[in-house]
Amino acid sequence: MPGFEKIDLDLKNEIVTPLSPMARTKKHNAFIKKHLKVISIGSVIFVIFLLFGLILPLLTVVKSAKQTYAQAKILSSAIKQQNIAVASQELVKTQSALADTQKKMRILGYLHFVPLANFYYNDASHLMNAGAEGLKTATIVIDALKPYADVLGLKGQGSFVGGSAEDRIKTAVLTMGKITPQIDQISESLVNVKSEIDQVNPNHYPSVLFGSKIKTQLIAAKTLTDEGVAFVNQARPLIKVLPSLLGESEEKKYLILFQNDKELRPTGGFITAYAVFRLDKGIIHLERSDDIYKLDDSISSKPAAPAPILKYLPKVYTLNLRDSNLSPDFVESMIQFNKLYDKAGQKVAVDGIIALDTYVLTSTIKILDDQITVDGQTFTTKNDPRCDCAQVIYSLEDSISRPVNYIKTDRKGLLGDMLAALMSKALSSSPKIYWGPLFQSMLAQTHQKHILFYLFDKDAQSGIESLQAAGKIVPFEGDYLHINEANFSGAKANLFITQKVENSYDIKGDGTISKTVTINYKNTHAPSDCNLERGGLCLNAEYRDWIRVYVPKGSKLTDSKGNEVKVSTYDELGKTVFDSFITVRPLGAATYTLTYTLPFKVQNRVLPLLIQKQPGTDQPAYTVKVGGRTVEKFDLLIDKELKLKI
Repeated sequence: MPGFEKIDLDLKNEIVTPLSPMARTKKHNAFIKKHLKVISIGSVIFVIFLLFGLILPLLTVVKSAKQTYAQAKILSSAIKQQNIAVASQELVKTQSALADTQKKMRILGYLHFVPLANFYYNDASHLMNAGAEGLKTATIVIDALKPYADVLGLKGQGSFVGGSAEDRIKTAVLTMGKITPQIDQISESLVNVKSEIDQVNPNHYPSVLFGSKIKTQLIAAKTLTDEGVAFVNQARPLIKVLPSLLGESEEKKYLILFQNDKELRPTGGFITAYAVFRLDKGIIHLERSDDIYKLDDSISSKPAAPAPILKYLPKVYTLNLRDSNLSPDFVESMIQFNKLYDKAGQKVAVDGIIALDTYVLTSTIKILDDQITVDGQTFTTKNDPRCDCAQVIYSLEDSISRPVNYIKTDRKGLLGDMLAALMSKALSSSPKIYWGPLFQSMLAQTHQKHILFYLFDKDAQSGIESLQAAGKIVPFEGDYLHINEANFSGAKANLFITQKVENSYDIKGDGTISKTVTINYKNTHAPSDCNLERGGLCLNAEYRDWIRVYVPKGSKLTDSKGNEVKVSTYDELGKTVFDSFITVRPLGAATYTLTYTLPFKVQNRVLPLLIQKQPGTDQPAYTVKVGGRTVEKFDLLIDKELKLKI
C-alpha cells in the first residue's frame, strides 16, 4: 500500500541479546529495593497506626478504666457502710469517672467493624452502658432514701430530725407515698441494665486464653442482674402499698403471734401469746395482749385434732389455736389458724398476722442497752446459769411455765407488755441511738425467718413472698431439702439440743443419684426437775420429735435408721415427705438417717440444691459430700442454694 511498509511480525529469526549475570543482579536488586521501600513505608504507617490508633488510645482507656474501678470501690465501701451521705458524693464522682472512660473508649470505635476485635469492643461498650444504667439506679435509690436517713439509721442527715420521734415517723410515712412511685423508675433502669448485660457473651472468654475468672464473673453478673430485675418487679406491689400498710390514710391492725422456738413447732415455735397492734400513720399502739390459752378458751366448738396430734401429743383431742401451725408453710398454717380465730369470742378484725420468736426479743433487748424493765421486773440477755441461756428467756419461762398452787392471771400477756416497753424505749430516744441498729436487726431477723408475715392485702403479700419473708415452701428445679420438726414433749428441750446434718450423694454409673441425709442430735444438759407437784420448772426433758423431711417430689425411700415409728411417705406442698418420730433424752444423743433415690439423673455434671431452713431454728451445721468427698460446710442461717459439681 503506498506510504506504508510491510511490517514483519515474524520474530522467530530475531536475535535477543541475553543480559549478563551482573546486569540481571542489578535489575533484581533494583526491584527488591523498590518493594522494600514500599514495605518500609507501609510498616512505618502501620506502626504509627498501632501506636496512635490503637496502643496509646487503649492505654488511655485502660488507665481511665482503672481509675473508674478504684472510684467504684470507694462507692461500694460507702454503700456497705450504709453511709448515705458519703455514698451520694462518691456516686457523682463514679458517674463522672465512668463517663470519661466511655468518652475515651469512643476513639476505638472503628474496632466495632474489625472481625474478632469487635467481640471485645462491643462487650466492653455494653458493660460500660450497663454500669452507667446501674449508677442511674443507685442515684434514684439514694435520692429516695436521703430524707429517711435518720429514720432508717443510715449515716447522714435526713429530713425528719425535728420534733419528737413520733412526729418524725408520721412525717416519714406521710411523705413515703411521694417516694414509692420511683420504684417504677428503678425497675425500668434495671431492665436497661439487663438489656446491656444480656448482649455480653461469656463464651468470648474461654478459660484457656483468659483464665476462669472473667467468664465466671460475667456469668455471675448476668445471673445477679436477672435476679435483681425479678426481685424488684415482684417486690414492687409491696413497696407501692407500704404507706397504706403503715396506716398512712387509715389505721391498720395486725395480730402478733409469739412463737416460743425453745418448744419448736413447724412454723417456728409453740404459739404461746398474742397481741393486737394498731398502726396510725406509722405510730404503733398496743391494743391488747394476752395468753393464747385465753383466746383458745373463747372458741366454743373446735374440730377434732388431726392425726399427728392424736398420735404424738398426749391427751389432746381437739385442734387448738396454739397447735394450729402444723404446716411447715407459714401461710398454710395461718390459713388454718384463721379458720379457728374467726370463731373466737375475743377475735379482733386485723389486716394481717406477724409471727416472731425469742431471737427477735433477745436481739432487740441487746440493742436497747441490754436491759428492759416491765412491771418492775428487769430483763437482760446476759447468761443465766440456771438454764445456760439468756436471763430474759429463763425469766419468761419461769413466769409462764412453772406450775403454782394458785391461779396466775395474764401469765403470757407479759410478752405483749414487754413488746410495748421495747417500742416505748426505742421511740423515746434519738433515732441515731437505736433506730438504725433496730431496723437492721429487723431485716436480719426477717431474713433468718425469726419474723414471718401473712398480710391479707394480696399485692402486699405477693411482695412479702418475693422478699422470702412469708415462710413459704418454694418450688425448685433440682435437689431440695427441708427438715421440719415439732417438739411434742411440752418441755423446752430445744434450748439444749444441737443438730448437725450431713447430705451425702452417691452417683451410680447410669447417672442415678442416691442420697443419704444423716441428722445427729445431742442434748448437752442434765434433765430439769419436771415434777409438777413440787412446782419444778420443766425446761429440759425427753425431746419427742415429730420429724418430716421434704425432698423432691417422686423421690423413693430405700432405707431409714434411728426412727421409732415406720417412716410414712406422701406428697405435700409439691414435695415428697418422709414422716416419722424420734426421741432424744437429756445428756443423750440420737442419729436419724434416711437414704433415698432422687427422681432424676445427673445432667451436665451440675446438681442444683436448695436447702430451706425451718423458722425458729438457730443455725444448724450442714456438711455436703459427693462420692465421700466433702464439698461444702456451712451453718444454715438462711435458705441456702448451691450448685454441686457431680
